[in-house]
Amino acid sequence: MIERFYLKDYLSFKEAELNLESGLVVFTGPSGSGKSILMESILTSVGGTSCDATLCESSVSWEIDEESCGIENDDINVFKHIKKEKSRYFINNQSLSRKSMSSVAAKYLRHLSLKDFSDFENENLLEILDSRIEAKKKGLKALKESFKEVYTKYHTTEHELKIIEEEERKIVELKEFAAFEIQKINDVNPQPNEDEELLEIKKELSRKEKVLESIGSANEIFNYEHLVTAALESLDVESSFFDDAMNELRAIFDGAEERFNALEDVDVESVLNRIEELGGLKRRYGSIEEALEYKSQKEKELQKYENIEIEKHDLKQQYEELSREVQKLADELSALREGELTSFQKDLNRYLKNLYLREAKVTMQKVAYSKSGQDMLRVELNGTALDKISTGEFNRLRLAVLALKSEHMSKNGGVLMLDEIDANLSGEESMSVARVLKQLSKHFQIFVISHQPQLTSMGDQHFLVYKDGNISKTKELNFEERVDEIARIISGDTISNEAKKFAKELLEAKE
Repeated sequence: MIERFYLKDYLSFKEAELNLESGLVVFTGPSGSGKSILMESILTSVGGTSCDATLCESSVSWEIDEESCGIENDDINVFKHIKKEKSRYFINNQSLSRKSMSSVAAKYLRHLSLKDFSDFENENLLEILDSRIEAKKKGLKALKESFKEVYTKYHTTEHELKIIEEEERKIVELKEFAAFEIQKINDVNPQPNEDEELLEIKKELSRKEKVLESIGSANEIFNYEHLVTAALESLDVESSFFDDAMNELRAIFDGAEERFNALEDVDVESVLNRIEELGGLKRRYGSIEEALEYKSQKEKELQKYENIEIEKHDLKQQYEELSREVQKLADELSALREGELTSFQKDLNRYLKNLYLREAKVTMQKVAYSKSGQDMLRVELNGTALDKISTGEFNRLRLAVLALKSEHMSKNGGVLMLDEIDANLSGEESMSVARVLKQLSKHFQIFVISHQPQLTSMGDQHFLVYKDGNISKTKELNFEERVDEIARIISGDTISNEAKKFAKELLEAKE
């Protein structure tokens, strides 16, 4: 619930502070006093709309989903809208966008002003119907959980089977493509590091003649080797170091000549052609290693395509078994719902009668499986589709659905905000709306603007919105003050004794 609301500097309001209670909270006051402005500012405080107020702030007892919005819960969470040059939104002093704030608040607050069809969505209607069944016959919850578990497996298997069947339709093309890609690499038959080895051979071939010529010229040194040895001996210097150096040099030259002579049989053109072939693979795949990895991947795909018939057979068998199981559980759900449907429609129409509305017809038809089963509920008002009925009828029908839902609610439903839902209604019609709202107030905190004594008298908390000069102010009324305000609603500014008597009777009857 919203426990406290604070407003500063908005149109005719300089400041307003409301300490709010649970149940039905009624706002009354003369036309133009600022009631709608106040409701708009409450919505603005939680991101439901935007206004030019300097500050709109709501302290709430809602539990925030910390993981989804990244904001930690406090004992009391504070939603705030501040406007200076631009609007800014905060939850617990942490800034966020209006959209994000609205998303958080939408789980707990609903403004029943426009035609919002969410209450008539299939999931919500089935939830109401199922809660009625569960209250009369235990076991529905377990049945729904079993169905959901089987349906999830069924849906997953169906998806996998569709993928295989799609692949199967393309299998010839896919197999041909995989085989073509494998063959293209096999035709080149690259070996790991082969390109580096060939580039080294190419380099050696390009300098063979020049190197061998240099070695031939350098070999002249060995013709003078004996002279150096003789000179060292004449100097009484041990010549072994020189002999070792000459032997190492001779080995280097011999090894080089042997290596280059081995290239005599190498076809330079073949080497260049091979390097070009490998270069083509490298340009396509990045490297020889990546080409070989791609080939391995295609070989695995080809093996998968060849085994697809076996995989399809197993999946199809599993799918058929799950189809039978999901159909069995869905039929059980449908049977229970069909058995409750007449009572559901009867009780809905009981509320509608109290709200002075035509009867509604609730139908159920089978549709494609979803996590809720195979059932689709539809509501029509006296044969008229919901998008064709008036806004007033739509809102009262929505109240009836909410009232039906509240009969088996186990937790607080949040906050409902209604504008002038009893506008243009007769006294009896207004009282019927008031009774439904009173029932709903056991599960919702309800803010409502009213111009009728019947709904006003049903309030658990009553705020008067009034003008002091040009300034709008609010005041929470006690019993005697409520009598006077309801009497004003009945008879106008000149309050008669009869009006005060009737107002007191209404309030005492409510008590």
